Amino acid sequence: MTVYPGDPAVHLSPALELDRDGAAVTALELGSHTGTHVDAPAHTVADGRTMAEVALDELVGDALVFHLEGVADHATYGLDELAAALPGGVLPDALPPIAVIDTGWWRWFGDGRALRHPSLDPAAAAELVARGVHVLAVDTLSPDPTDASGTTSFPVHDVLLGGDHLIVENVAGLEGLPHRVRVGFFPLRLGVDGAPVRAVAFDG
Repeated sequence: MTVYPGDPAVHLSPALELDRDGAAVTALELGSHTGTHVDAPAHTVADGRTMAEVALDELVGDALVFHLEGVADHATYGLDELAAALPGGVLPDALPPIAVIDTGWWRWFGDGRALRHPSLDPAAAAELVARGVHVLAVDTLSPDPTDASGTTSFPVHDVLLGGDHLIVENVAGLEGLPHRVRVGFFPLRLGVDGAPVRAVAFDG
C-alpha cells in the first residue's frame, strides 16, 4: 500500500492469535492517506469537512474516464490532453460528477519513478469543476507534482478541496475501464482529513 513521502509507513501485527486467544485480531498502524484513499477538504483547508461529513453518495456515481497514453515523467497535462483522450477528441460542456484520470502511473507504485508522476494543470482542474466534476480520481500519488523532499504547494488541491470537492489518489487498474462507467469509492467514516477506500467499477 503506497504512501506519500513523509506519511506514516504501514505496519500490521497480530494483536490476538486464533490458537492462543480463540480469535484473530490484527493491529493496524497506517496514515489516513494510505494506498487508494480519498482526500476530504480538511486535508488542506482549515475547518474543511472531514470524512465523517462526506456523504457516501458523493463518492458513488457516473464517471468519465480519461485514458492518457505516453505521458512523460513530470509532465503537466491539461484540457487539450484530456480532450484528446476521449472518443472524438472533444471535452463535453457538461461532465459527470466523477472524473477518473488514467496515466498508467499506478504501475510504478513502490518504485522511485512513482515520485516522477505527471500532474494536472490547475486551470484544467478548475475547468473540470466548472463543468460539473465533484470528485477527481487519479492513479498517481497526487494530482499535483510530488517533491520527495516535501512540498507545501498544492494548487490542484486548492481548486478541488478549496471548493469543497473531493480527490481520490492512488487508484490502480484503470486500463480496462470504458470511458463512461459507474464507480464507487467506499471509505471508512472517520472524523479526520481522509480515509483509505475500496474502489469499485460497476459492470453494466
